Amino acid sequence: MKKGFLIMTALLLAVALTACGGKSGGKDGAKTISILTPYLSSVTTNEMVESLKKQAADKGWKANVVDTKGDMGQLASRMEDVISSKTNAIVLVSTDPNQLKSQIQRAKDKSIPVFGADSGYIEGMVMNATSDNKEMSKLISEHLFQTIGDAGKLVILTHRPHPGVLARTVQLDDLLKDKPNISKVTEQQVEVPGPIENARKQMESLLLSNKAEGSITAVWAGWDEAAIGAAQAIEAAGRKDIVVTGIDGNSQAVDMIKKGSPLVATVKQNFTGMTELVVKQMELVFAGQPAEGTELYAPASLITKDNG
Repeated sequence: MKKGFLIMTALLLAVALTACGGKSGGKDGAKTISILTPYLSSVTTNEMVESLKKQAADKGWKANVVDTKGDMGQLASRMEDVISSKTNAIVLVSTDPNQLKSQIQRAKDKSIPVFGADSGYIEGMVMNATSDNKEMSKLISEHLFQTIGDAGKLVILTHRPHPGVLARTVQLDDLLKDKPNISKVTEQQVEVPGPIENARKQMESLLLSNKAEGSITAVWAGWDEAAIGAAQAIEAAGRKDIVVTGIDGNSQAVDMIKKGSPLVATVKQNFTGMTELVVKQMELVFAGQPAEGTELYAPASLITKDNG
């Protein structure tokens, strides 16, 4: 009897342990990833966040999205919150990590890996997936220079707080050093959120103060939403002598290029490809393996009316 009781007890204990193990690997033990951005209203940022959410769901992970609507101070505070919640990983989307240095270090100290999607990379992060911003800037800028015959007056619309846009703008600055016949009318920062509307208003003001034909030859915009706003203002003013370029390849920009608007070219980024790179690295880290690199690039391509 005693022997039979001991065998039965051992069997029950084994079943209980198996059940507990199954529970920890199931829904209650699912990984939680926290997706943080100040720019969810941006078309491309939203595209990346939705892609990350879908891939997380496909893998049985829980995704928590935090959007601070342009407020970097609040983003730092919310990142502190998700670190305290013991999330399994953090993804910064379209965010300058230099503004979050202490939070990134705190996450590392707590063994919470931090990834970037179209953000920069700094020490303490695992990696960042983006496009090669210098190469994209070179591609679109040289196309613009060729379009205007290496001569004219250039308006630059940018947003230097975004690490990708900053890298593109710095590259443009370097390229302009070898273009003595292209002069800069002005460089203006487009505010985010609301970049299309803000760029349109800024361009309207610039057109009013530069009414003479040839006073503005082209607008170089650091990303498509700024380019869209500028092109809308130029078209509404009936100015046929100004061309605009952007970077991103969002659907509205591509449609405008096809229709023959002042927006003549963009560089299409592979935003889904960026998020796929991030998720792949996340899986490696969750499995105890190192990431494949700290800065990984998804390919980009030039879009014009001829190939759009």
